[in-house]
Amino acid sequence: MNSRQVALISGAGRGIGAATARELGRLGYHVIVNYRHDVESAELVAKEIGSAQAVRADVSDEADVTRLVERVVAEHGRIDVLVGNANTAQPPFGPLERVPWGAFAAKVNAELAGVYHLTRRVLPVMRRRRSGRIVYVSATAADLIIGSAAHSTAKGAVNAFVRQVAGEAIRDGITVNAVAPGAVGTDATTAVFTDGIRRHFGERSVTGTLLRPQDLARPIAALVDGAFAAVTGQVIPIDGGYPLLSQLLDGLPAQFASGS
Repeated sequence: MNSRQVALISGAGRGIGAATARELGRLGYHVIVNYRHDVESAELVAKEIGSAQAVRADVSDEADVTRLVERVVAEHGRIDVLVGNANTAQPPFGPLERVPWGAFAAKVNAELAGVYHLTRRVLPVMRRRRSGRIVYVSATAADLIIGSAAHSTAKGAVNAFVRQVAGEAIRDGITVNAVAPGAVGTDATTAVFTDGIRRHFGERSVTGTLLRPQDLARPIAALVDGAFAAVTGQVIPIDGGYPLLSQLLDGLPAQFASGS
């Protein structure tokens, strides 16, 4: 069995998941690069890392998750880190009256199914070792974005789930947190972000651009690799300072924004 610590990352073939997989691989973890459809991307990420393997599973499907976790435990005997990142369903956007219940419910159900099934199967594995790190990828949209009721509701539910699971796991030496990214430039967002959207968020970011996947990967790595061992039950926004810069650009009189 592998003597390295093992990190299971859902949706790790692209974007934030792939960047996190690479970062944890760099730190010495054996990485399980979970994917649902794109085997080529997942296998490429695993090859880049070296001590890694691409494993298919639809994390919103209970049977798939059971097989995934059983395989990892059979091969490695442990799961030390779980990063719940998979984008399980494309959210519908627009005013609520234009969003059919089926689309709304599908997003919320798939999002919660992903974190529920993974956590329910991985927690007992971590409890046996009385240690573990779980990080979910939420979104600032849970609090900020109008016109994304399904996405915001799903991520708001993930935030509540984080606090509940953190409370249940705290006596077992397991920390449970979430990172909540703002607007991130990934393959998935390229198709939906117009030039105007990219400019809007870039102007309201301390980096001057959309967030990059590695801007999330590094904080996630810090949460699981010991630096934040005393932090649990938290939802940590990583948004480039969007609310602050929005106040300066949109909400304050010119003399305040300019400092004059």
